Amino acid sequence: MSFPDLNFSVLAPIGFVALGAMFVLMGEVFLSRAGTILGRRVTDAWIGSVLAIVSMLFLALALYAAWATFTSGGSGVFNPDHPMLRLDRFSALVTGVIALGSLLSCGLAVAYLAELRINHGEFYALVLLATAGMMLMVASVDLLTLFLGFELMSIPIYVLAGFDRRKLRSNESALKYFVMGSFASAVLLYGMALLYGSAGATSFEAVRASFDPGSPMAVIGLGLVVVGFAFKISAVPFHQWTPDVYEGAPSVVTAFMSVTVKVAAFATLLRLLALAFGGLDGALLDVIWVLSALTIFVGNIMAIIQDNVKRLLAYSSVAHAGYLLIGFVTGTIEGYTAVLFYLFIYLFMNLGAFGVVVALAHRGNDCDRIESFAGLARTRPGLAALMTLFMISLAGIPGTAGFIAKFMVFSAAVKTGVIWLTILGVLMSVVSIYYYLRIPVLMYMREPAEDAEAPEVSSGEALVLGLCAAAVLCFGIFPNDITLPLLGRLQLLDWARESVQLLFGA
Repeated sequence: MSFPDLNFSVLAPIGFVALGAMFVLMGEVFLSRAGTILGRRVTDAWIGSVLAIVSMLFLALALYAAWATFTSGGSGVFNPDHPMLRLDRFSALVTGVIALGSLLSCGLAVAYLAELRINHGEFYALVLLATAGMMLMVASVDLLTLFLGFELMSIPIYVLAGFDRRKLRSNESALKYFVMGSFASAVLLYGMALLYGSAGATSFEAVRASFDPGSPMAVIGLGLVVVGFAFKISAVPFHQWTPDVYEGAPSVVTAFMSVTVKVAAFATLLRLLALAFGGLDGALLDVIWVLSALTIFVGNIMAIIQDNVKRLLAYSSVAHAGYLLIGFVTGTIEGYTAVLFYLFIYLFMNLGAFGVVVALAHRGNDCDRIESFAGLARTRPGLAALMTLFMISLAGIPGTAGFIAKFMVFSAAVKTGVIWLTILGVLMSVVSIYYYLRIPVLMYMREPAEDAEAPEVSSGEALVLGLCAAAVLCFGIFPNDITLPLLGRLQLLDWARESVQLLFGA
């Protein structure tokens, strides 16, 4: 009996993250039993801080492994006899973005969770497990591993949404997300079952080779798979869970899930459509067009009437999902390139906005009411300036990375004749300026409340916010040519285009 020639380097990013989760879980057990270490009393907050550093270390290793694979241009499958996982330039690039988002989220979490007195090691273990699931999704070339990654991502996030067990809103958030997420998983699994019944196999290549647009089983299966992903990306009308979950979950959890889940879901959907169906055409293209239009319209209109910052950012997230779907409607390399670039920029914009909300948390209470931002420019001028930057970038105002991302999507749509959807996107972007600028107006034009306090910003929060702000500004001015001391030249647009071309065999 011969053993398969397994390529373990394909599992390097996922392996580092999974190993980190095990280290964190075991480390909390051993550290909790130690009364003192080097003469210093061991507290829950100290244990949480140490385990956060351990988590960030393993995420950095995963990021390095993905970066090494991407720069080398290598591509490999884990088991050549049964290819289910493939680490190529596309999956390596997206894996690196996911690892970076998780790392920055852990940096935001330390002081915030300590303030809430829930800075426990299992939080970071859950983040790492969810991250491993996301990486498994984007590397999948088989429906089985895709669904395993989907569930490995979802289940830890259900728990994270209710991590602050003392608060009813957090419990309600977790329950709603669990119920809606379970329904989405069931729909996705049923769609995969129909595709398997139609193709007789689960690999993307086999599904593509045998996919028959005239077969009701195959078409319904594809439709259900798209619906399952529509839940995860918060596309209308499958977005109902988003504002309630974003509002109820701890702010750092909302920050984590708002960026990493969206990156993983969109990238996996792009990979699935490219490898298993060869892109979009026919009725499915019309369905994506309608989803995009509804998502853009509902997301922006509902954001106008919100008085809670987290709910406002939730509907903002819905609207941005609609903009990203425009790239899918184009069906071109340029459109998909714009989607990848948009996802990378969205990571910094949205994480930065939620990072300011996290930094303003005080005495265990989130600063999530819009009125709470009144006069912030007087009490915390640095945070006010950062929040303004992230808001104008999310609105797509020139000079920021958000403008470049939207311009690329709209430009690709115009070139392929998707005019009406582009017009709707531009008009709704103008509408979004109103609700995005409400917060800066309150911060700079209103007096602070008499009892307003200025909470201290931790070093981790300051580092994350500074990095997000630098990325928003630098990629807004030099979207394709930034030189950094350690990383060299960052040519993000070229990297995204090369990754997409590889994916579609262009």
